[in-house]
Formats: sequence, structure tokens, C-alpha cells
Amino acid sequence: MLTAVITGGSRGIGAQTVRAFCAAGYRVAFFYLHSEACAQALARQTGACAIRCDVRDSACVQEACAQAKRLLGHIDVLVNNAGVAQQKLFTDLTDADWRDMLDTHLTGAFLTARAVLPEMISRRYGRIINVGSIWGQVGASCEVHYSAAKAGLIGLTKALAKEVAPSGVTVNCVCPGVIETDMLASFTPDELDALAQDTPVGRLGTPQEVARTILWLADPDSGFLTGQILGVNGGFGQ
Repeated sequence: MLTAVITGGSRGIGAQTVRAFCAAGYRVAFFYLHSEACAQALARQTGACAIRCDVRDSACVQEACAQAKRLLGHIDVLVNNAGVAQQKLFTDLTDADWRDMLDTHLTGAFLTARAVLPEMISRRYGRIINVGSIWGQVGASCEVHYSAAKAGLIGLTKALAKEVAPSGVTVNCVCPGVIETDMLASFTPDELDALAQDTPVGRLGTPQEVARTILWLADPDSGFLTGQILGVNGGFGQ
């Protein structure tokens, strides 16, 4: 049976990705940090294993990945989805704001990929899917640190894909557009309506649509697809 580890799996895109992989017959472990109640409820609903992990912390990631391996037997798929959002003027950003954003999105993906890759390379099979953002491609005002972190994740994807492709491991990045999750909580209804109008398909995306794309990239039949940056954005920003 195929297995998957999904970071940031307790809410939003991550939770829908957990559900999608479980429904497809994968054995799943997911990482969460703060949303204990949501994580335990999702574990009960899906049968997935919930593991608390701060992806910014190297030792914590090593232990969580080791625990996932003990539970699953091995790890076929890694989905790097853990993330945070913040809207702030560039000149108001603190050192802590900058570090937290890059550590969560970019360092977290580095740490988890580094933890699972040796076994994937040894088994000559693996799928790593990073969850980026349209803002990592085109940039967003008042989200410079978020945009920079996601742009870095795109660069990591392209470079790592070349490095591990000869070992049977693919690395791809899904870049969602404006998706209906709690990361949009700070936007007003008028702002959300404007974003929907700016999206050529005329609406915001859903977490389920992103999750289905991630599941497709993880499929064993997707082995000729690597180093790709796939927009799930309704045409937004194109």
C-alpha cells in the first residue's frame, strides 16, 4: 500500500489533501502544530495518523518523520504544505516576521525533504510535492516575505528535481491562486469579491481542487513529470 506524509495537515488545503489521499487508499500521517482539536477530529474521520511537529525545528522534524516511518512502514509521498500567512507593509516587517515566514515555508520543506529522501533514494521511488503560491510567481504587495518564501520554494523544487530524478524521485510544486481557506480571514467581503472578479473563471478556488491536483502528482503514473510548477489558479495572475 502506498503511503504519504502531509505537513500542515489539520486545516484548509492540508486537511483536504489528507482526506483525498485517504479516500484514494493511501496510508497517511500528517503533521500539525497548533490545531490539536482539528487534527484529532480529522484523524478520527479519516484513519490518518496525526503527529505534532514544528517544521521549523530540525530535531522535531527528524523525530516526526521517524515516527511516521514507524507507523507507515515507509514513506512514498511527502507533501510540504505547512504554512502561515501575514499581510504587512514591508517597512513594518520585523526580523521575527521574516524569519518565521521563511522558516515555516522554505526551511520546513528543506528539513522534511532531507529527512525522507535517503530512504526514497534507496528504494528508488518517491514523490515530493511542495505547495507554493501564485504570489511566489508574481509577488504580492504587503506580502513580500510570503512571496519571497514561496518563490524560494519554487527554486528548491526545480533544483532538487534535477538532483534526485536519476534516483526515481520526482519533485513538483503546486501553486494555488486565491483559495477559500482561513488564510483569507483578514480580507473583507468586498476584497474577496474583487479577487473573484480578477480570476478569469469568475470565482475563488476550493481546497478540494488543490488537493486533487496534489494527489494526481503523487500517482505512480506521474513519474515523467518532475521539476514542474503547476498553477491551480483559475487563470489568476497569468
